[in-house]
Amino acid sequence: MTELQKRILSSLVIVPVVLLCLWSGGWAYRVLVLLVMVGIVWEGETLLGQPMKSLRGLLLLLWPLCGGLIAIKGQWFAAFYLLASSVLFGRRACGPVLVAMLGGFSLLWLRGRPDGFLETFFVIFAVIASDSCAYATGRLIGGPKLAPAISPGKTISGSLGGIVGAVILGGLVGHWSGHGWSFSACLTGGVIAVAAQAGDLLESAFKRRLGVKDSGRLIPGHGGLLDRLDALLLAAPVAAILALMAGEGPFWQLFR
Repeated sequence: MTELQKRILSSLVIVPVVLLCLWSGGWAYRVLVLLVMVGIVWEGETLLGQPMKSLRGLLLLLWPLCGGLIAIKGQWFAAFYLLASSVLFGRRACGPVLVAMLGGFSLLWLRGRPDGFLETFFVIFAVIASDSCAYATGRLIGGPKLAPAISPGKTISGSLGGIVGAVILGGLVGHWSGHGWSFSACLTGGVIAVAAQAGDLLESAFKRRLGVKDSGRLIPGHGGLLDRLDALLLAAPVAAILALMAGEGPFWQLFR
């Protein structure tokens, strides 16, 4: 079986599970986010050479789990205090913990908003649209590299194609939500795409510095959780900031 076939089969399994948990909300969604947070810390710390079966490794895994549970209870000040205190693990080790908790907190908070399902759907599928369209456009058109020193396979044409894909997806979600087609929803899709691509490049730089190709082997054809979710881990906090600025309405109406 080729890597592309593995990638497609993995997506056929993962996407329906994510959609079901996202639609169901409640503990189905929360447990999924908690597991992802713990998994990201496991992968990131393992890449950094941290023995995860040690007491320190156990504490590193408990940190995002406890933070997520506190966030689920709505105690956001305590949750972010725990996030900030992760620096106690040291500058090097706290990185994966900070990334996992900030991304996880954002996804939990967005889903709990009045338009939480649509807002979280918007973020996740804007990221997927950006990634898929960037891959397709880059393969079809090619051209100059976007950041050859960090990720030699990414092209400028692919990046632009990914942004266009997310812009269209943003417009579609805005329309399906009953708010009609709007420049604001399209623009928000573009903003999410830029954040997603930045997250992808940051993870590529992290792996290149460590001299590894994939963060793990959990997902056939995709690598590890960090490989699959790097874009979302930055896009979700950006979406959360937009939601804070937008107030009670859907965050894609911020640029009206």
